[in-house]
Amino acid sequence: MNKKAILITGIGVVVGAVAGYLYYFYVGCASGTCAITSKPLNSTLYGGLMGGLIFNMFVKSPKKS
Repeated sequence: MNKKAILITGIGVVVGAVAGYLYYFYVGCASGTCAITSKPLNSTLYGGLMGGLIFNMFVKSPKKS
């Protein structure tokens, strides 16, 4: 991976983590039985993972000759 790919994936992780926390804060889980949204750490980590994966889709792979 080159620097540009790491930067794009890193931005995706940060954006996803913020989105995950905001989802916990505004939507969350009222009963506390939800696996991901019952704790802010879980939703933040899950959001970061998903953001990194989604932003990583936009990284172009080098062409093989």
